[in-house]
Amino acid sequence: MSFRLAAIGISIAAGMLLANTQAPARQSMQGAGDGNVALDAVLPAAPTPEETSAIAKLRVGSAEMIQQLTGPNSANKTDRWNVYGTDLGHMFRHKDALYMVFGDTYGPGGNAWRSSTMARIADPLSSFDFAQMIKGPDGNAKELIRSAKVPGIEWTVIPTNGISLGERMVLHYMSVRMWTSDGQWLVRRSGLAYSDDDGQTWHRSPTAVWPNGSGFEQVAFVDLGEMIYTFGIPEGRFGEVRLRRAKRDDIFDPAAYRYWDGSGWVSDHHSAAAVVPAPAGELSVAWSEPHRRWLMMYLDETQAAIVLRTATELVGPWSEPQTVAEASNYPGLYAPYIVPGETLDDSVRFTMSRWKPLYNVFLMRAPLHFEAPIVAAAEDEASTESTSN
Repeated sequence: MSFRLAAIGISIAAGMLLANTQAPARQSMQGAGDGNVALDAVLPAAPTPEETSAIAKLRVGSAEMIQQLTGPNSANKTDRWNVYGTDLGHMFRHKDALYMVFGDTYGPGGNAWRSSTMARIADPLSSFDFAQMIKGPDGNAKELIRSAKVPGIEWTVIPTNGISLGERMVLHYMSVRMWTSDGQWLVRRSGLAYSDDDGQTWHRSPTAVWPNGSGFEQVAFVDLGEMIYTFGIPEGRFGEVRLRRAKRDDIFDPAAYRYWDGSGWVSDHHSAAAVVPAPAGELSVAWSEPHRRWLMMYLDETQAAIVLRTATELVGPWSEPQTVAEASNYPGLYAPYIVPGETLDDSVRFTMSRWKPLYNVFLMRAPLHFEAPIVAAAEDEASTESTSN
């Protein structure tokens, strides 16, 4: 049997193994903490060691741009809502619709500054058309979470990720005190804001507030039903990734959160261990059922590249990073956010922002594929040796 056929055969076998082991199972995530968070979350079943050894490595290819999503020259022509430039574009599903949230947003010439705006996606499976944007009486996309816009106190308030709690929308935000240098800024505090009217009006929670230094100034939510997990990074783009969790009904109570310390869940955020080493910028996490893996995508500022890691469990271990997109091809790239709710089979779609002179959001796609294990070559050699004898 040729090397190519051996590789194909093992890849098919790995796929069959995945297909036969996709049923989710109840897996305890309670560690050695104080036990206040004792709920068993419904997690996708991780492969057993035997299964893992038989599953080929998941590889990601170079990303390509599908289309520009924001700005006058985009398919959505967002200048009709006075959105000429914006960034981020992280997403969450709410009442069977997909919402996309942006950071600092501007009109022509940098006018009409709003710290955050939001669009509702009509058909994310095809063209990603914006059905509408949350707008004010003037028809312009309106600011979601008001900011003081006073440098040194509260320059802006940036939403870093969102989640739906049924009737309530929730955004995690960081209150930026000062922009400093490339990839670095100072955060005053972070917290949660909520909307009970599908994004029309927003209120900062008076209780869900964390002072700077928590290590969760920017987050990526993972909703597992009764338990909400949060991956966090500090201000800027050079920190480690840490993990915390809270019961769904307790996410507005900072005291209810428990932090992964490497072996269990503890109440002290200072004990939170790094699940992914520095440096990590804006990030997103999603589950791929066909591949039985979690995917984490973020900006590596030191490499000027967007990278992807995989893991069978949220706490890790996470794989080595693979390059998805580079600044040499997409100057000023940052903020990769995986489109939620997709199959993530042969590709992963994500939004990506670019800095000056574009300062807008783009829809990207990168191929996913299995790499045939080295054992394929061994089988090929064995077959050749047997034939020659």
